[in-house]
Formats: sequence, C-alpha cells, structure tokens
Amino acid sequence: MNKLVIASRNKGKIEEIKKILSIEKVEYLDIEELEFTESLEESGTTFSENAFIKAETIFKKHKIPVVSDDSGLSVPYLRGSPGIYSARFAGPDATDDENNALLLQMLEGVPAGLRIAQFQCASCFYYDIDKYVMEEGSIGGFITFEPAGENGFGYDPLFFLPEYKKTMAQLSDDEKNAISHRALSFRKLKPYIEDYFEKGSSLD
Repeated sequence: MNKLVIASRNKGKIEEIKKILSIEKVEYLDIEELEFTESLEESGTTFSENAFIKAETIFKKHKIPVVSDDSGLSVPYLRGSPGIYSARFAGPDATDDENNALLLQMLEGVPAGLRIAQFQCASCFYYDIDKYVMEEGSIGGFITFEPAGENGFGYDPLFFLPEYKKTMAQLSDDEKNAISHRALSFRKLKPYIEDYFEKGSSLD
C-alpha cells in the first residue's frame, strides 16, 4: 500500500484533504500517527513558503511522500490580514471562535460592500529530496456580521458566498469540496500524486 503523509494536526483539514484527494490504494497518515511531536514552523512570508517548509520538514525526517498546505483568509479592508497568520490571528493557541471574534471586532461598523474577502490555499506534494510540486487555489466572498453554519472549521462560519447565499459553514461537505480554495489547490496537485504512485519513483 502506498503511503502519503498529510502534514497537519488539524483533524478537520486532514479529513477534508482525504476527501478531496480520494486516491485509491493510498494509506493516508497524519503526523500524530508518525509520532512527530516537533513544532511545524511556519516561518515563511507566503502561504507557498509555509506549505513547503512543513512538507520538507516531515519528508526529511520520515522519508515518506508528503502533502501539506498553508491557507488562510485575506481581507483587503484589513490590508490583507489575517493572511498567513489566520490560524493564530488572536494568539499562538487561539481557537477558531477566538479568531472569528477578533475578525468581527476589527470589522465592526464596516459596511457589507467593504467586507470583501478571499480564502487562499497553497498546497505542496514533496516526494523526494528537493523534488516537489506546488499549486494554489482561491475563492472570493464576503465576511458576514455574525457566524452562521455548523459545518467546516476556521473562518468558514463568517465567509459568505453570494452565489450560494450561504456561508462556507452552511455548505455540505460535497458542496464545499467542489469549490473551496483547498479543493481547487489540491485538485491541481492530485494528478501529480497519482502519477508518482503509478510510476513508483519520480515525476521527472
């Protein structure tokens, strides 16, 4: 059985990536199953840099092909924040609720037309030393005035999609995985992963 590591501790993200990739004859491992206890540094200045750092760190330690991503929310009114700091917007150990509360606080009194936002994702498939593929995906929407929906995680309850008239957290898993920034990014990555496992060695 082919093994593929998902470089994340976020259970919601791990399950989402598994559903998006859905590659046959692949055993998905997360870093807790590998007993990787070190911190995954996100010291890059872009989503792509952070995705690469996480994938390379795991591969160099375990020598198993890795997929990783770094994703977040960008709000032009807030000069692109929270951006690469999305997961730790309200502090290093912030919960989703705390991050959402801070975002709403910073946008208090801002009218709907200025609450434009974008979800962005950079994904990485790292399969050998210095050999990897990077892809990106994004989706636009608006920040609501209060959370809505129970599905998803992160900023999903605040991210309103006009064409669906719902927040990301009000979509079903299938709906979300058809349009989300992470789905768009990982669907671009999927053929490279399938090709690698089919050839058994390299994408060169």
